[in-house]
Amino acid sequence: MTATLLFVPGDRPERFDKAVASGADLVVLDLEDAVAPGAKDAARTEVVRWLEAGGRAAVRINAAETAPHDPDVEALAGYACPVLVPKAEGDVALAGLVERLHPDTRLLALVETAAGVLAAPSLARVAGVDRLVLGTYDLAAQLGVSPDDREAMAGARHALVLASAAAGLAPPVDGVTGDVADDDVLRDDLAYAVRLGFGGKLCIHPRQVPTAREAFLPTTEEVAWARRVVEAAAGGGVVLLDGRMVDKPVVDRAERILAARG
Repeated sequence: MTATLLFVPGDRPERFDKAVASGADLVVLDLEDAVAPGAKDAARTEVVRWLEAGGRAAVRINAAETAPHDPDVEALAGYACPVLVPKAEGDVALAGLVERLHPDTRLLALVETAAGVLAAPSLARVAGVDRLVLGTYDLAAQLGVSPDDREAMAGARHALVLASAAAGLAPPVDGVTGDVADDDVLRDDLAYAVRLGFGGKLCIHPRQVPTAREAFLPTTEEVAWARRVVEAAAGGGVVLLDGRMVDKPVVDRAERILAARG
């Protein structure tokens, strides 16, 4: 499962290969927020040149209501790279975007508005959407709360986790941690996201990648528990382990843990 997604400004091609070397599961070349309005065309050219040369990355395009959106979509139509779609709010719009891109392109729907959160169940069911991603900063700004206020943002996080599970998607990707200097803040954010059921993290600096990657791997204790569960259930039927019932849902969870750790 793709657990770490690292943003790189699309107008900084000298950073593209360095980002790939960071160990991130997926590099996201950003044509939107990280690029100044006057540099959009140049950034798009650099991204396409890198993809044409065999580079592998996702691309965050500009939002549908903006002038650079159509040129972004047209430029990427020949490439089967994942596309991160900002301000995802409508299933019809996402389905239309799928039709305009390469047949093998998969979409990552960036949910960063109240309308997007409410539409999450329908967004997750659009053919071609692989993952829901939480855009914490834009959503918090619309709600008038701090992106670091977990209580204020909890409803949105739960909505994405539930919508993803109901649609059979991989667990959603949590938004960025803005403090790139304090590893303890990052670890705390990651632990919270894991508890809620997230399966990935947006990163804005390469130094965040190793910590984020480790957070989404099962712990040694979880792996040991999972092995005991699978062994106890090998005979079939419902059994007790440490006084707790072990039935199919518990075995399924244990098998997912073992598969995630490899």
